Amino acid sequence: MLKKKLKPHFGKLSIILLVVIAVLIAADLLTKHFEELYPGAWNVEIIPGFWVIKSGIRNRGCAFSFLNEHPEIGQPVLITVTFLLLAVMIFAFIFMPNRLVIMKVAISLVIAGAIGNLVDRIAFNWVRDWFGIWLFGGIAYCNFADFWIVFGAVLAVIDLLFLNEYSVFPLTKKAKAAQQARKEEEDRKKAEE
Repeated sequence: MLKKKLKPHFGKLSIILLVVIAVLIAADLLTKHFEELYPGAWNVEIIPGFWVIKSGIRNRGCAFSFLNEHPEIGQPVLITVTFLLLAVMIFAFIFMPNRLVIMKVAISLVIAGAIGNLVDRIAFNWVRDWFGIWLFGGIAYCNFADFWIVFGAVLAVIDLLFLNEYSVFPLTKKAKAAQQARKEEEDRKKAEE
């Protein structure tokens, strides 16, 4: 069996994505700061009954206010889980080959969102939300960090399903060619045995 060594893949793409991560974290934290600084200016209905901006929403839990009722349990759990997941994502970011650009971008988005919300959890013991979206008969509040996490997760799923060389249902020529080459290599190895 062939053993492969892990080696860091840190080049121009990684540096660019680190700058993007810093900008996204700054955008998230600045909007949260301005929401607190100017609360009256943050109460706007963008699309009535669909999108609203509202100041003063504090989420002591996570998505859809899960664990909101028990912040004494939820906050330590969420902070610990976030640190663990960040460690895994940073490891993946460093060691993922640069040819997997879309996946590296997706991981960057999730890292930025996780750090943005982690800063809030550590500093305030809650997350500052301000953007409301009506879903399933109720309103869910979020912030830019939540958008980064969702966009990153959706992008990762699309890449894993359809776009990269390891995709389940390859749709791109590059993904199909990589999978065909891998299959031919496996067939060649079987024939040699």
